[in-house]
Amino acid sequence: MERLVIEDIAAATNPLHGGRMSPFTEDSWHVRIGRIANWAGVLRLAARAGGWALQPVAGLRPPRPAGMAELLSGIYAIGEQGEIWMQQLLKGKLPPEREIAKAEGFLTGPGSIEDLALFFYD
Repeated sequence: MERLVIEDIAAATNPLHGGRMSPFTEDSWHVRIGRIANWAGVLRLAARAGGWALQPVAGLRPPRPAGMAELLSGIYAIGEQGEIWMQQLLKGKLPPEREIAKAEGFLTGPGSIEDLALFFYD
């Protein structure tokens, strides 16, 4: 089931960047932050569907071996920050460019969701 969840997450979070690499500085703030924030909702749905509980990860080390709850929680932290940035943007506060670029790099391109299948031991 975990592999199917990862495939669904990848489908639901397609960044539609046309093959460009991050950071996506030519896109508007709303588009850039929206891509990041969308992850939060997708991961909440994935966790509910699989019966996994999302948990805070800041300052913690995941157990070994880490499971789906830890994986989803780690990625969720980035999406949740995107939701915060979107709320701030809607109030007229510009987000931190460098942090947005780091989140974009984490969520798209090499070493991102495309490589999550490597998380599983087969």
